[in-house]
Amino acid sequence: MLNKEKEFLSSSVKLIVGIDEAGRGPLAGPVFAAAALFDASFEDELINDSKKLTEKKREALFSLIKEKALSFGIASCSAEEIDKYNIYEATKIAMKKALEQISIDYDLIITDAMPLKIPGKNVIAMVKGDAQCMNVAAASILAKVSRDHYMEELDKKYPEYGFAKHKGYGTKAHIEALNKYGPIEGVHRKTFAPVKDFYKTQLKLF
Repeated sequence: MLNKEKEFLSSSVKLIVGIDEAGRGPLAGPVFAAAALFDASFEDELINDSKKLTEKKREALFSLIKEKALSFGIASCSAEEIDKYNIYEATKIAMKKALEQISIDYDLIITDAMPLKIPGKNVIAMVKGDAQCMNVAAASILAKVSRDHYMEELDKKYPEYGFAKHKGYGTKAHIEALNKYGPIEGVHRKTFAPVKDFYKTQLKLF
């Protein structure tokens, strides 16, 4: 049971929002972020860090979290925004956009190690927060499943790249597709190697 956030409950802290992201490392696709807010009394031993769950369990919990949460938010920043701002800043932007969707006033924010400045709110950037706090773990599931769904839709548009399998990460199959077909404008992150290397090589050819 993930219950680290309960240590922060007090007479002045009754509702805690958890925030996490998915997709900082891939070569393609957006970075997603999510925010989740549960009543302090809510518990579910199945909710865990999304990386520790099977796809089937994540999908089931994705629906449960949206049903049981007091409020939640899901947002993203595109590959173009990642190239414009850098992945670190784009992740923070996505997190803030997800937080803006929380419709209930809350007292504290816990993120998975990401420092955020939110006016009027205390923020705890907890290392491995998704493995300790249920709200952060729930946010990690919302972000991960939302991004997976996005990449699966992208796969239908560009089946030759295999996005449904590797979700945009730099696997051998993805690199091979990248070398064969080239990067997709607006999908691949131009500031990420080896996508950046592809453009450098093209410039040298001309």
